Amino acid sequence: MSVLYKTIAKEAEASQIIEKSRFIAHAKSVSSKEEADCFVAEIRQKYKDATHNVPAYVIGDKMQIQWASDDGEPQGTSGAPIVQMIVGEGLTNICIVVTRYFGGIKLGTGGLVRAYTSSAKMAIEEAGIYEVRDFTTFDCEIAYNQLSRLQYAQKDLPFEIVSIIYEDILKITLKFEAENEQKIIDFLTELTSGNFQKK
Repeated sequence: MSVLYKTIAKEAEASQIIEKSRFIAHAKSVSSKEEADCFVAEIRQKYKDATHNVPAYVIGDKMQIQWASDDGEPQGTSGAPIVQMIVGEGLTNICIVVTRYFGGIKLGTGGLVRAYTSSAKMAIEEAGIYEVRDFTTFDCEIAYNQLSRLQYAQKDLPFEIVSIIYEDILKITLKFEAENEQKIIDFLTELTSGNFQKK
């Protein structure tokens, strides 16, 4: 399987009102703890008048770093459930901050868990899921009259032509998922009538 991990496709925001409290969730794809901490600080600054700014992040291709804070909410009702939800969705390299403006009605433990996780989930849905895959590249040489067939083959075979150098023969760099390497080699061998050389 060549999917390395799943994260979110873009930065996103979502909000909802629950029992007069306003919840605003911000989600961002991050690749380090430092990047996540900067994002948390940025959101806290933006909503410094909010009752709570609850951060949670999961980082690493094996979800090695998991961290959250309840930011003044009862322990275990906000940050930790968001981390559990992120892990449950199979996502990593993601930072979420859920901001709450208290509306005067207490939600209770279960209500808080539901409010924070549903807000975070809304932001994830808004951002969309992106699969980070394990790609490999290699160089090959083909004749000019074989180029159009190679380009046409991209419709059926999962590879991308990264670059073409036009010399006496064409020097081409291909990119594809590692698991498809044999398929690509078989096609190139057939295309070049057995003269294919992997560089």
